[in-house]
Amino acid sequence: MMKRPDPNALSSIQGVIFDLDGTLVDSRLDFTAIRSELTCPEGVGVLEFIQSLPDHQRRAAEQIVLDHERRGAERAEWMPGARECLQSCERRNLPTAILTRNAREVADLTLSRLGIRVDMLLAREDCPPKPAPDGLLHIANAWGLPPANLVYVGDYIYDLQAARRAEMISCYYDPQNSHRFTEQADWRVEHLAQLVFPSS
Repeated sequence: MMKRPDPNALSSIQGVIFDLDGTLVDSRLDFTAIRSELTCPEGVGVLEFIQSLPDHQRRAAEQIVLDHERRGAERAEWMPGARECLQSCERRNLPTAILTRNAREVADLTLSRLGIRVDMLLAREDCPPKPAPDGLLHIANAWGLPPANLVYVGDYIYDLQAARRAEMISCYYDPQNSHRFTEQADWRVEHLAQLVFPSS
């Protein structure tokens, strides 16, 4: 059974990587509307669907997603406990990063608006999108830290799959207490306050 991380597990972590939308921030993106506008079939990721389109359709589809993401960035708010979680990482001198499937300009806008400070940001232009592990492994390599001592925190199955493939600790952020992806996660938290890292 999946458990919330205990203090001993938290104290062994050497770096923390976060998803952005639905994890650190609530941008109220309507993925149902996005999928409908794109006519993206169920069971297929939006970015993966766009990549399968012919060039002339792909550009229009990319713009649809970017428009939705921009509007989300302009209204984004901190998720409960997210600011405190980042502050606890800072106090403990833990490196932090964000790996998102969002466009870089949108992620930059979100971080700038809310004053989110992390050591590294990788967006969809920088690496293959999750669930590919490339972005997580790039961050681990840049930090010179073993993936097994890092945790990736996210709210969706792609986050957990990417962490598993990178051999990192996967932490499922489940604020609705849905248990939707619990079986795929190493840790599960309902509030980011449960990820306040103790001082070393």
